[in-house]
Formats: sequence, C-alpha cells, structure tokens
Amino acid sequence: MALLIDNRQSKADDFQGFFEEVLNKTLEFLSLQLQLEISLLLVENEEIQHLNRDYRGIDSSTDVLSFPMLDLDPSDREAWVEELEASITAEDQQIILGDIVISVEKAEEQAKEYGHGLKRELGFLMIHGLLHLLGYDHEIGESEEQTMNAIQEDILEELNLAR
Repeated sequence: MALLIDNRQSKADDFQGFFEEVLNKTLEFLSLQLQLEISLLLVENEEIQHLNRDYRGIDSSTDVLSFPMLDLDPSDREAWVEELEASITAEDQQIILGDIVISVEKAEEQAKEYGHGLKRELGFLMIHGLLHLLGYDHEIGESEEQTMNAIQEDILEELNLAR
C-alpha cells in the first residue's frame, strides 16, 4: 500500500504513521484486503478554498475534498469488490484510488469547535475522504448519510478516537 503525503501547510507535524494507521483500520473495517495507492495533500484554508472553487464551484474553504479515480458503488458489495479488483494495475499490483485534500487549518478550527483533539478531527477527515474515494456518498440521501456516519464513528472508536 502506498500513502503519498504532500504536506504543504506549516502547522502539523509528520502524520505519516497516523494516517497510515487510519487507512489500514478503515480497510480492515470494510474487510478490504487490497493494495491501494492514495495521495494525501495537507494544506491550509487558502489553498483548499482555491481547489474548492476550481473543482466544485464553491468559493469558500472546506475541511476535506476527495478526487476519486474510479466510479464505485459500494451498495452491491460483490460488484464493488469486483470493480476494485479489476482496477489493479499490472505494473505495481495496486489500485490507484485517488486524492484526498485536508485543510489542517480547518481541522484545527473544527476540533476546537467540537471540543475534541486535532488527531480525532484529522482521523475523521481522512476516513471521510477515503470513503468518498471508495464510492460512499452522503449527499445521495439520508440512508447513505447514516451509513457513512456509522462507518466513520465505528472506525474512530476502533482507533480510540471516539468523542
């Protein structure tokens, strides 16, 4: 598995091990034993605002953005896993899943607002972004939102990052 981190912000330390743990726990929770390649970009509010404006047409900062390489639907597990396995590259036997962008500055703001630590907020944002790369979408409807929220909270609890 490859988690490629590009840290373009000045506030956070090296979170490589932490984000790898979150990634591994998420895959374990979803019972996915696949080799993935994911790019994680850590930025400040100004940079994520530009990305949000350019790619979503929303000119404001946000906490996390996801740019999936695959069009996946986890509602049919068998077809979902088959699609993932069909995407394994011949060269390195990995699935290039996509990119996640997290504003560490926004994560700090939200951690204070919600009354929990930065690691919990960063863990939540990483899981959230990863679920989007895997095809989960809370914006489709209330049922999908509940499913995604439950998965996120269960994984955070397993990581000892519950509220």
